[in-house]
This record gives sequence, structure tokens and C-alpha cells, in this order.
Amino acid sequence: MFDTLSDRLAATFKNLRGKGRLSEADIDATAREIRIALLEADVALPVVRSFIKRVKERALGAEVSKALNPAQQVIKIVNEELVAILGGETRRLRLAKNPPTVIMLAGLQGAGKTTLAGKLGRWLKAQGHAPLLVACDLQRPNAVNQLSVVAERAGVAVFAPEPGNGVGDPVRVAEQSIEHARTKQYDVVIVDTAGRLGIDAELMQQAADIRDAVKPDEVLFVVDAMIGQDAVTTAQAFLDGVGFDGVVLSKLDGDARGGAALSVAEVTGRQIMFASNGEKLDDFDAFHPDRMASRILGMGDVLSLIEQAERTFDAAEAEKTARKLASGGGKGFTLDDFLQQMEQVRKMGSISKLLGMLPGMAQMRDQINSIDERDVDRIAAIIKSMTPAEREDPKIINGSRRARIARGSGVAVGEVSGLVERFFEARKMMNRFAQGGMPGMPGMPGMPGMGGGGKRKGGKAQKKAKGRSRSGNPAKRAAEPQRGGQPSIGAGAFGLGDGAGLPDDFELPKEFRDLLPPDGKR
Repeated sequence: MFDTLSDRLAATFKNLRGKGRLSEADIDATAREIRIALLEADVALPVVRSFIKRVKERALGAEVSKALNPAQQVIKIVNEELVAILGGETRRLRLAKNPPTVIMLAGLQGAGKTTLAGKLGRWLKAQGHAPLLVACDLQRPNAVNQLSVVAERAGVAVFAPEPGNGVGDPVRVAEQSIEHARTKQYDVVIVDTAGRLGIDAELMQQAADIRDAVKPDEVLFVVDAMIGQDAVTTAQAFLDGVGFDGVVLSKLDGDARGGAALSVAEVTGRQIMFASNGEKLDDFDAFHPDRMASRILGMGDVLSLIEQAERTFDAAEAEKTARKLASGGGKGFTLDDFLQQMEQVRKMGSISKLLGMLPGMAQMRDQINSIDERDVDRIAAIIKSMTPAEREDPKIINGSRRARIARGSGVAVGEVSGLVERFFEARKMMNRFAQGGMPGMPGMPGMPGMGGGGKRKGGKAQKKAKGRSRSGNPAKRAAEPQRGGQPSIGAGAFGLGDGAGLPDDFELPKEFRDLLPPDGKR
């Protein structure tokens, strides 16, 4: 959603880099570009004006003029001001001291309240709560049935005593749901109300009556993030007519310009609390202003990525996989394990979204967007077309086996060969990480080019390099590469170790022997 805004801001900041000092003209030009970027993103004009004013005041102050890197300081100011207009700190749900906590959803028709009720219920259930969805949208055809289906998919309970379709009193249903929740020990009640227009006085009054009847702990205004500046007008109408405590952004994964997200919190003074960024029930989470600002500026969102991984990956399975990689040169890691890891990553969401959370990936947006998610399915089909023995030891996969696997998975033989080759390379690389380092890094044992690689017995090197002349200098000869390109270097300083790799008749020169302790021990 924020791609266009991110690109414009990135181009603006690129012009600042490399300048040792920023003049007032530079700051004016930068502010002008940021203003254009925000207006193109459909941010409300009053919000743009106040934002640019604050940025210019700070950019012309001492924190930039005295900075070692003025360009980075300006980016820091823009980031902080973006966080401010997005609401500042993350706003948490207020839970009632005496359950149940009542949450009322309000918003326009078509904003996605019913689906969002299911997402919120699922999210609360994952937090350890027992939510109850209440069907108070008795106006829209099949709204009650839709909520029941969504609740079933989310794995939460639903209270729907009325059939809807214009039948039933929503205020009475809301009142009954509180007593039902107490009886059945549900600690959170989510009231789904009918969608309405800001100018519809009758339906606005109905929402106010439901609010007065259940006295909700939180009234959440659900706004479609794709409607642009009109979201501000609608939010103001609801604030005056019903009142709300927080904002929920739906359809944040759309291709609109994102002006609603950057305008609502600043204009209404009510923070964005949740964001829905997909069609699946899992595509929902708390809204973090600092992380959203980081995404807009192309800095990624590593914290959200880590949280998703923690929710998805099984710690015990991850530890088991790490042990397999660390033991036996990683040979215990099989294609079955590879498939399991791949499916775990797939549960976190689309590969494009995950890569988009990494810092610096905004510059590769076109490549990321061109990723075919079906490639993962093709890889899974290839692995599942193998026998258990082939998954355990892919080295046995010869030409005839490749042809059979290709036919079973509906791919070309070359794709099977490519997968096997990439698997061996990936296993080798992951094994190096599991061992504690990468090739060529000092102090990382067991790596090519490092100490501790050669086989030793009784303090002597077992093997000598074939076809190579050996130096007559014992110290140099001990450090020469053995077969496989690894030097025979012991654990001690300068490669001398405890005499490993030195001949039995080796003696230090007299000048060095005089420096040794009297007992002659080295």
C-alpha cells in the first residue's frame, strides 16, 4: 500500500546523501518533495501541513546543523514524525477488571467488520482469552450466517439468537450476550454491529443505543484503508455520532495509496490499534506505529518478522533440526526435514511479504513481487514424489530415479536435478552456520582454511599432500596445506600448538631455548 510513498521518500533522501552540510535551500527542497509525496499518497491536507511544519522546524535546528551526518539526521526526524502522526506508542486493548471485556465494532457498510470480528476473535484466542462473537448486524442479508461461518473458521463461539435479514432487535441481542458470556465464562465479547453511513441518523442512533446498553470497554472504528481522505470525514462523523476509542484498519494489503492510515489518528486523536493485511484469518495483528514508519521509509520490520517466526516455529523441532545440522557434517538433515522447514516458513505467510519485512528490500521490490509462490508447491511435489530412502539419502537418486520423480511430480527432469543440487549446497551452508561460523572467519573451528581441520594422532599429522614439494623449514612445513587444502595448524598461537605437525627430531634454536622455563616445557 505504501510502495509509492516509500519510493518518493527514498528518492528524496538519496539526494541528501553525500552532503556534508545541509543549507536552508536543501531543507526547503526536501520538505517540498516530502509534501508532494504525502499529498500523492492521499494524506489529508491538514495532516500534511502540520507534518511538514514540524519536520522543517526540527531540520533547521541544532540537531541537524551540528550533526556529523545531516542527511541521516533528517531521515531520523522524518521517521520520528511519521511515528507521531501514526499514533506514537502502540495502543493496547483495555481489559475489564471484572470479565467479560466488551468490544464493540462500528463502521461503514463494506468496511469488513464481520470478517474482522473473526480475525480479532482468533487473535484474542491465541492470546489466551475465550472470546464470544455477537451477531448484532440484523439488517444486512445473511450477515448473521456470515458471522457464524467466520466464527467456526476462527475456532471461537458465536451468539446469534436472531435470524437477521431485518428480523430482531440488535439492542436486545447485545444485552442478552453479556449475560450469556457470564454464564458460559467467556471473558471477551465482540459485538458486530450493522454497517451504516455517516449521514444515516437512524442507524447512527441504533449504534449509540447498543453502546449505551452494553457499556463497552472499547469501541473500535473499522475503516477501509483503501478509501483515502474520505476516511477522515467518515471517522469524524462516527466520532461525533457514536464515539470510539480506537481505529482498526482493514484491507491494508490493497493497492490504494495509504492516506487513511496516515490521516485518521492525527485528525481524530484516536490511535490505530489493529491492522488487517490480508484475506486469511491470520492476517491480523496489533498496529505498531514505529514499525509501520520503518516500513514506509524502507527500513523493514524485523521485529514483526521475528514475532511471526516465534508464533509459527516449534522451538523443540527447531532445536532438533539444529542438532541434525551440527552432527555428522549435517548429513542427518534430510529432504524430509527440508520439506518440514519449508512448510513452516509457508505458514508465516507469503514469501513476498516476509522478504518485504527485511531492511533494504524496498530496492528489490520488483524482484520480490515477481516471486511465484507456486514454486514452493512444486518443490514440495518433487520431494513427496520420492521414496523414503531417496529423501533420507538423495545421493542414490540416479538418472532413472530422476525421471520417475519428474513424472510423479509433473516437472522436468532438470528441476529434480536442480533441487537435489541446491539441497546439498543449502545443507553445507547451514551446517557451517550451525558449527559457529563461515569460511575464512578467524577463530571459527572446523572451517576450511582454519585450524583444527587436519586429522592427528600422537601430535603428528597423519597425511601429507600428494604431488607437492615439502619445505625444508619444519615450521613452514607444519603450516603447509594438507590434502583437502587445510593447513596443519595446532591450537596454539602462531600455529605451533603443542608441537602438532612437528617432527620428533625438531629442536628450537638456542636463542629460543634460552627463553623457555628451566624444565624445558613449552
